[in-house]
Amino acid sequence: MSTLFGALVDDAGLFPPTSLHMDEALARHQRDLDEGNPVLTHRFLCPSSRLDTLRRAKPRPNRMGLILDTDTLPGFDDLPVDFVEVRQRPVETPPGVRVFVEVPAGTPPALPPEGAGLKVRCGGLTADAFPTVHHLGGFIQFCVENGIPFKATAGLHHAVRHFDPALGVDRHGFLNLVLAVCEAVERRDPVPVLRSTDVGQLVRLALAVPEQTAKRARELLVSYGSCSTSTPIDDLNTLGVL
Repeated sequence: MSTLFGALVDDAGLFPPTSLHMDEALARHQRDLDEGNPVLTHRFLCPSSRLDTLRRAKPRPNRMGLILDTDTLPGFDDLPVDFVEVRQRPVETPPGVRVFVEVPAGTPPALPPEGAGLKVRCGGLTADAFPTVHHLGGFIQFCVENGIPFKATAGLHHAVRHFDPALGVDRHGFLNLVLAVCEAVERRDPVPVLRSTDVGQLVRLALAVPEQTAKRARELLVSYGSCSTSTPIDDLNTLGVL
């Protein structure tokens, strides 16, 4: 497994546009866990508002990321939570649980509290939810230059940047995102790679990334959440970069 793509994809099956029922999401998550594909983190993302539902369901996940969508952070000592994602405001968490603070759309990133990381939203259900390549590139450069780990969420449905006629917008590709971090690590502008739709060029770049660059890039890009856990694997296999 390439360093670039190992443990890249968190399971966001509960979130739009898939929006699986809790039982369906957990059943799919268990199937993925049984298959053990190394592209997946096998970390189940759950909104804080649905923790009670998750506690009543089976099978429970072995790893979790908690997305704070309530006014206060609920207790989760009984659950295997690795990190908490929050919007704009930091929260106190137990030792060993990382916090990722989302950067509001269209605003420049700022240094998070000590020990915390940042989170960037790469799309959504409307065209205005998709950041420009310059905004996303600036976010990546800021994180690389300041050594800040970050997570990505929403909109990264396929490996390569492409036009979505339903929304009338270009969707960012997760392969573009990974390679853009590599470009920034090597002190190059990440924007051209974020903008590229040249599949052959992106594949060649992915296969040529030095191991040290790949390792550093993935120390910074922790993972991204995907409502599909099969499409990222299928795309990477089709492109031949695994």
